[in-house]
This record gives sequence, structure tokens and C-alpha cells, in this order.
Amino acid sequence: MVSRTRTARYARRRKRRMDAVEHDLSPEQWALLQEVWGGCAYCGATGVPLQRDCVLALSRGGRYTLENIAPACRSCNASKCNDEVTGWLRRKRLDERAFLVRHAEVRMLLAQQFAGDADDEESVVLEA
Repeated sequence: MVSRTRTARYARRRKRRMDAVEHDLSPEQWALLQEVWGGCAYCGATGVPLQRDCVLALSRGGRYTLENIAPACRSCNASKCNDEVTGWLRRKRLDERAFLVRHAEVRMLLAQQFAGDADDEESVVLEA
């Protein structure tokens, strides 16, 4: 029998959304993201477990990709929910400009890092 509780319905909807899109964030990319940010991307909290937060929420078309994930503390992740990031930052009185600039820097740095890794793999294949 299928559970009809609100929690079960939500879990089934989330699973369908997650299965409908391609997620390509590798564990190595996630580890590097956490290291580069050095804490919560929103409030800067350190020494707390970090969760994957979609800058553009899954319910708004986001995916778990290197460009769309920011490490967030539990409090920020739960508070943001599926809100648009800039509006949420303003409501929480967090530094919107600092986040956007840092997010762009991190995206460029990691794109270069992982593009270099892809080039290395291609050259190994070409040499073989």
C-alpha cells in the first residue's frame, strides 16, 4: 500500500524531480567546493557540517552541478528552502554582493581546475 502522508507525497515528488534531470556533481568536486568556500557560502559559518544547496533550487529547474551548488550550513539551507538566492539574502540581511562575487570567483576557479583535469584525461587517451 502506498503511503499517503504529506511527507511521503513530498518524498515521491522530490524523487521524480531528482530523476528527471541530470546531476553531474562528483564527490571530488563537492570536496573541493567545500574547501574553496571554507565554510557556509551564505553566512560564513565554519566548523559545522555543510550541506549541498542549489543556488537555483531544484523546484525552479536547478541541478546538482558544479556551477549550481554552494555549501551551506543547515540553518541557511533550511531557511533558504527553494527561494531565489538574491531575494533570500536580502531578507536575511546577508551580503548579497559579496556572495555573488565570491560565487563567480569560485565557479571560474573550479571550472579551470576541472577543465584542466579533462584536458589531462584527453591527452592520455590520445597518447594511447
